Amino acid sequence: MKAFVFTDQALTSEAGRFVWLEIDTEKAKNAAIRKRLGIVALPTFFVVDPADEKIVMRVIGGMNITQLQKMLADGKALTGGGALAGGSSADAALAKAERLNGEGDDAAAASAYLEAVKLAPASWPSYGRAVESALWSLSQIDSNAAAVALAKEAWPRVDNTVSSANVATSGLGSALALPEGTPGRAEDVAMFEKEVRAALDDPKLPLAGDDRSGLYISLLDARNDVKDSVGAHRVAEEWSKFLDGEAAKAKTPAERMVFDSHRLAAYIEIGHPEKAIPMLEQSQKDAPDDYNPPARLAAAYRAMKKWPEAIAASDRALQRVYGPRTLNVLNSRTEIYLGMQDTVSARRTIQKAIATVDGLPAEQRSDRTVASLKKRLATLTPAAQ
Repeated sequence: MKAFVFTDQALTSEAGRFVWLEIDTEKAKNAAIRKRLGIVALPTFFVVDPADEKIVMRVIGGMNITQLQKMLADGKALTGGGALAGGSSADAALAKAERLNGEGDDAAAASAYLEAVKLAPASWPSYGRAVESALWSLSQIDSNAAAVALAKEAWPRVDNTVSSANVATSGLGSALALPEGTPGRAEDVAMFEKEVRAALDDPKLPLAGDDRSGLYISLLDARNDVKDSVGAHRVAEEWSKFLDGEAAKAKTPAERMVFDSHRLAAYIEIGHPEKAIPMLEQSQKDAPDDYNPPARLAAAYRAMKKWPEAIAASDRALQRVYGPRTLNVLNSRTEIYLGMQDTVSARRTIQKAIATVDGLPAEQRSDRTVASLKKRLATLTPAAQ
């Protein structure tokens, strides 16, 4: 979004209507606002009413320029207790759902979104967004069966629209999340996999490159679910070639680096992590203060079993990382030490991770994370004789 969408000149006209604010949720000084906003995933976008600072619109995940402009228009309409354009009962239900979503009440928001979808008239312009938002809210409350049912119902109506990709991937993800042996699960997985492929192969859908990359990940999940290693490798090779092509079209280092994490994952998936080294070394030069390039280099070297190089890259990442993301670097470092069969250093790294959590502001600390780290530490601690 930052590299491609927010640089679009079409947003110039919005400058007079909105005060733009970007929040780095990893910084300690922003811990309280992160908790207040209820941020559960990144990126998350909000429209805040200046009168009372209430969130009137919340969208999680990437958008293209048209979707972003629609979000801004609807968010502006909802400020000051306003209503969405259209004035139908579906618009009223959607406005209610957006406010509940902004408050982080996923269960109530899901119910309101479903009501909006139920009331939706033919050719309702907000149908796709209402369905996508309903699917997200349902996933947050683990209502996977309901999400599958909604995606199946909505698919014919969103087919050949930009929403089709998100509906297909959400439906597939929810179907895969159902317990194995659930009646109809295999058929639903196969159906949504076909729909994801259809969205991926449709060149007319205005999807960003990183969004299309996400479709490949969904296809990989589907192939792995049926233990089709050959099919999964075929998808991964296609994914890798696609990402290389997208990166080659980048006009700036920032645009190219958008694809770094997915390219690394694809290279590891096809068994060639060494292909990531040149691109990540370049990214390290282009963004010397960013922890991501050395952290990804550490992962690539770990996959290559080049342990000293992995530790050196991890050292560089730790010098640059801050906030809760430090745990990701320390978890990766633990895996490096375990690959080296150095359990002593692995234990020390987990202990450092626990101390890191303890040192975070209360709003950034997670009891679940601490419990998970302590449980893992216990598995690596020799029993007393």
